[in-house]
Amino acid sequence: MDGCFKQVCFNVLFLSFGLLSCQNESKSDFKSSVVDSGDDPNFKIEANDNSRFQGFDRKVEVFGISIFAVPKVENQKLLHAANVMAQYLDNDEDGKVDNHLVLDAMLENQAFMVMWSSEDDIDALELPDGGIGQDLGNDETVPDYVAKGKKGRFDASLEEVLHLITNAGYAYAYPQIFGEHDGSSLADAMDIARGGAFKKIPNQYPATAWFTYDDETCEYNCQMTEYIYWALTSILGAQVNRREEIDNEWKLYSREKVEETDKAIFALLTNYEYKFPTILPDGTYKR
Repeated sequence: MDGCFKQVCFNVLFLSFGLLSCQNESKSDFKSSVVDSGDDPNFKIEANDNSRFQGFDRKVEVFGISIFAVPKVENQKLLHAANVMAQYLDNDEDGKVDNHLVLDAMLENQAFMVMWSSEDDIDALELPDGGIGQDLGNDETVPDYVAKGKKGRFDASLEEVLHLITNAGYAYAYPQIFGEHDGSSLADAMDIARGGAFKKIPNQYPATAWFTYDDETCEYNCQMTEYIYWALTSILGAQVNRREEIDNEWKLYSREKVEETDKAIFALLTNYEYKFPTILPDGTYKR
C-alpha cells in the first residue's frame, strides 16, 4: 500500500435516506453550527451527534460529507482532511463544488470518512451498514507535505480523500466512464496499464506494465480505485519526488510520464467535462 496502513472500503449498501442535493448550495449554507471554534476560517469541529457512528467524538462536514474522528485524532489532522476534501471538490475555491453530479452521487451513497489513531480503532468500532466509507489514519496525515515541496513522508489524505471521491462519486456519476466494473472506460484503461485484464493479481506483471499493484486483498474494482488515484495525483504533481519509493506499484510519477505513456487515462482525467481537479490540494482551502 502507498502512504497508509491499509485501505478500507466499508460495506457498500446503496441506501438513500432522501439526502438533499447540494446542487444549489450557497456559501452561507457551507458552514455548520460551531462547537470548537479553532482557527480554521472555513471549517469548525462539531461534537458528533450521529448515533450511527458510535465511538467517534467529533466530526467536520464538507459540502454535506462528514468526516468523523476518534478521540485521539488531532484536531489539526481532522481539519486538514476537511480542507483537502474541499480543495478536491472545489478546486477553484470559489465556495461551490466544481462537479455537482459527483457531489450528488456521494450524498446519495451516504459517503463518509472516519479517522483513526491506531489500527485497533478500526477493529473495535462498529460502523453503520449503509453508505460508502473510507478511512484515514492520524499519523499518516501529514499537513505540511505539499508546503515542504512534496518531500518527506507522503500525506495520505491526498490518497484516501480522493479514493472516497472517485469510489462514491465519479464511479456513480459516470458509470460507463468511471464505473468500477468490467467494460467501463476506466477499466479498459487500467487493463492496458496492467498489461492485461487480470481479475486476480498475477504472479508477475508483464514487463510492459506501468501499474503493478500487488495487494491480493484489493480485488479488480479496488484496483481501479488505486489506479485512478495514481494517475490523477501524478498528473497533479504529488508523486514527482517519489519515483523510487513508488516504482513497485506505479511507474508514471509525473504529468509528462502519464501523458506520454497512459494516453487513455490522461485523456479522461483532463477532459473538462468531468471537472477533475487541476491543482493539487495543499490543505489550505481559501474560498
